[in-house]
Amino acid sequence: MERLKIVVIGASAGGVDALITLLRELPASFHVPVMLVLHVPPDQPSLLSQVLAFHCALQFVEAQDKQPLEAGWVYCAPPGCHMMVEPDGYVSLSVDPPVNLSRPSIDLLFESAAHAYGPDVLAVLLSGASDDGAAGMQSVFTLGGQGWAQAAEEAAVPTMPLAALARNPRCAELPLRAMTDRLLGLQQKVALEVSA
Repeated sequence: MERLKIVVIGASAGGVDALITLLRELPASFHVPVMLVLHVPPDQPSLLSQVLAFHCALQFVEAQDKQPLEAGWVYCAPPGCHMMVEPDGYVSLSVDPPVNLSRPSIDLLFESAAHAYGPDVLAVLLSGASDDGAAGMQSVFTLGGQGWAQAAEEAAVPTMPLAALARNPRCAELPLRAMTDRLLGLQQKVALEVSA
C-alpha cells in the first residue's frame, strides 16, 4: 500500500455510524481521494455528505459526473446513480440498471477502481445486509489491490463484510479502530517522504 492512490468504501445498513467512526480522525490533508457508496433510498435527497462533514475533518461532496478526484475529498454516490472512477481520475455516474439489486452498486465502484488503479487501490467494506461489494473486492485483489472488511462481531449488520471475507480469503478482517490507525499510518508515511 506504499503507492496508495485511492480508497473506495462500501456500506449499507448500519453503515453511517461505521463511516463516522472510520473517518472522523483522518486529517483534511489526507493524501488520496476517497469514494464512497452507501445504499440509500433512490427517491429522496441524501444528507450523507452533510452528516459526515459535521463529524469529520475531510471534505465531503455528493459526486457529479466528470468531476476530478482530489486528495482530502470524499465523493459520495448520489441516490439512484452508480458511481465509478475513470482511469484518468474523474468520476463517472450512470443510471444503468441496478447491479446486485443495488444502484448505486458497491461492486461497480470497486471494479472500476481496480481497473483504473490496479495495485494502488484499497477497498473497504463495512456493515450491510447484502453481498454487494464481495465480487467487486475480488476484482480489486485480482488486479493487485488490497481489501479490508469490518470485523463481523463489530458490524451492526455483518452480512456484507462476511460475504466479502468468504469470497476473498486475502481480505483482512479488521475493527474500525484498526482501519483508522492503518490509514493514519499511511498518511504519516507519506508526510515523512514529502519532508525528506
